[in-house]
Amino acid sequence: MNWWTPENFARKKPYLDVRMVIIRAIRAFFDGQGFAEVETPVLQVCPVMDTHIHGFGTDMKGVDLQFKKRLYLHTSPEFAMKKLLVAGMPALYQICHVFRNAEGSKRHSPEFTMLEWYRADAGYEEIAADTVGLLRACARAAGVVQFIYGDYRCDPFADAEYLTVRDAFVKYAGIDLHLYLDDCAAFATVIAGQGIRVAPDDRWDDLFFRVMAEKIEPVLGMSVPTILKDYPLSMASLARPCPDDPRYAARFEVYICGIELANAFDELTDATAQRERFVAEMDAKEELYGERYPVDEDFLAALEYGMPRSGGIALGVDRLVMLASGAGDIADVLWVEVDQS
Repeated sequence: MNWWTPENFARKKPYLDVRMVIIRAIRAFFDGQGFAEVETPVLQVCPVMDTHIHGFGTDMKGVDLQFKKRLYLHTSPEFAMKKLLVAGMPALYQICHVFRNAEGSKRHSPEFTMLEWYRADAGYEEIAADTVGLLRACARAAGVVQFIYGDYRCDPFADAEYLTVRDAFVKYAGIDLHLYLDDCAAFATVIAGQGIRVAPDDRWDDLFFRVMAEKIEPVLGMSVPTILKDYPLSMASLARPCPDDPRYAARFEVYICGIELANAFDELTDATAQRERFVAEMDAKEELYGERYPVDEDFLAALEYGMPRSGGIALGVDRLVMLASGAGDIADVLWVEVDQS
């Protein structure tokens, strides 16, 4: 279907009207709290330090070797925004386009709009409170009393559900994750016993994601928003360990109507630990996908200089618009659809 015909664009227009309202509401929310809106470069030395997220690299063909430097479109403005925390900015936000390769579905676009914000001298508890307030502000601005995705409904004005990952595994999958954090073989056995597919070459994170996708994510954020918190440390390369149990990380994700909307951290500020995690992530990426990205040495230097304790989050704006408008496909809320043919 050619979205750009007047007839087809008219079908999209009500969703895009909601998009404009949501963007204005986001800015009003953060401006009203004294946050600074920033703009950081789209081109980065390193696009991401996550094993399973893939960036778009610049093409070096025909470039004078004297000036040749491979850069990447960012998958998140995170590294640049954290440098601004080091520089002394106490509260900042950014709405920008980000780019992730090999992603395309009714909930994913390889180019999408992300909202990120950070608070210095704060943690993920304060970021969770921000998130609840933002969801309510956006719902009010859009004139809706509930978020909708398909047949599912979620009330953003109700108290959010706070649920640990461990409790979610017990409640929805019948698995005490605590017992299997360091034992992939035993984890695979108990997962198979729950009727979930396993394969001989599965890594621990493969098993974790499969349980999440099949048993847990589809039931989160029903009726009220779910804040799923305290992930296994291996699932949070940029978060600090939980003080009461360092096997878990101070990370949460927000779910509404079964859709993952946002990902937040109590930020890791230890440069040595961060380098070790980056190397481990890139070793895994190279083993699985045959590629690795260079470490952003300037980011690590900023951590060494001293980043204050901080909380931060990335939220998918397009998905938020989908939920506020009732759209069933991310393409409906994009001004111009990405050609993925």
